[in-house]
Amino acid sequence: MKSELSSVKAIVFDTFGTVVDWRSSIADDLSTWGARQGIRAEWLALVDAWRGRYEPQKDRVRKGEIAWTNIDDLHLDALRSLLPEFGLSRLTEDQILHVNRVWHRLNGWPDAVQGLQRLKKRFVIGPLSNGNVALLVNMAKHAGLPWDAIFSCEHFQRYKPHPDTYLGVCRQLYLAPGEVMMCAAHNYDLAAARSLGLKTAFVPRPTEYGPLQTTDLAPEQDWDVVAADLQSLASQMNA
Repeated sequence: MKSELSSVKAIVFDTFGTVVDWRSSIADDLSTWGARQGIRAEWLALVDAWRGRYEPQKDRVRKGEIAWTNIDDLHLDALRSLLPEFGLSRLTEDQILHVNRVWHRLNGWPDAVQGLQRLKKRFVIGPLSNGNVALLVNMAKHAGLPWDAIFSCEHFQRYKPHPDTYLGVCRQLYLAPGEVMMCAAHNYDLAAARSLGLKTAFVPRPTEYGPLQTTDLAPEQDWDVVAADLQSLASQMNA
């Protein structure tokens, strides 16, 4: 481990895309569920369209167009607007809620659980995610993610990259920013964390958005650590 990283006591992780493979998880889950229910749909296309509403929905909160609204409710609003487009207008309310909660049932990337288990032995670890608390807790149970604590933007009622999210974690852990590392597969997330004094680790996930992904394929700055996956991050952090 580099000497400048010796002060790190906690590592927090972007979760959607960095720790869990949301795209494949949702497509597989809903395809299996749909087959059992006798419901046909282009599930992968729905996933992509649904995720496409993610940033615009959060922007409504960021810009003050709507009051603080957690991710489960933003997801549900976006889902309802997409159902007619995908021939799913006849879903019952219970079915709609089941589909929406698929974000609670995401699977980790193959390296995630073992990498986190190694890091947990040396550092405090937890998600710093736009996901709300219930979503993150249920996801951890489902995927076996061994968090020490849950850091949700719901705690701060701000979405990343607002400074209150990163500094809020430091405050809750009674740590200086330089004692906390942000790990993400997204350069914008790390840039925001670095600007506030946090250490940074980039873990590329070049298939997060599927085979045609064009963003976040490589580090855009000289991050403190660049690791192939979470197992590699653990090795570089001597965990």
